[in-house]
Amino acid sequence: MFLKTQLSWNVLIPAENLDAEGLMLQRAILTRLLDDFAMKKAFKDIGYFIAVTTLDRVGEGLVRQQSGDLLFPVDFSCITFKMLPGETLEGVVHKILKHGIFLRCGPAEKVYISHHKMAGYEYVPGENPCFMNEKLSKIENGSLVRVTVLAERYDEAEKDFRALVSLEGDYLGPVSSSPV
Repeated sequence: MFLKTQLSWNVLIPAENLDAEGLMLQRAILTRLLDDFAMKKAFKDIGYFIAVTTLDRVGEGLVRQQSGDLLFPVDFSCITFKMLPGETLEGVVHKILKHGIFLRCGPAEKVYISHHKMAGYEYVPGENPCFMNEKLSKIENGSLVRVTVLAERYDEAEKDFRALVSLEGDYLGPVSSSPV
């Protein structure tokens, strides 16, 4: 699910980026905020960072004594992506194993479907392994698959989420790409 989130961060501006007119200061604050945003992958409570939408407020800068750098409190709005249990998502298959499949759902790459949660599908080994059911519906690398989220977990060390998903339910499984 995409969420609009409001955050408050401190942005550190090196002293060499300052000028007397202040125009370069606003640019430096915004550039540094965007750089910091891009380096952070995700937070447990709000999900993956997607994009900054608005810069709402820049507070007064505080001078750091030893370096002369300025620290500005900044409030901004952004878009985040978080997988929630019970939610239906679509993902692209990027890895097939004997015991399940890994999908990419937006920025999440560790979305797993166990073969136990793919009722009616059997593993077909070979050069291009896949899962296939009796109706010859095939799940292979590159397939778009609609799933429901069973659980998600945040890995603090990697700043990344893992999700367990299922094909059990109505309107779940490979998404047909043929025209209607």
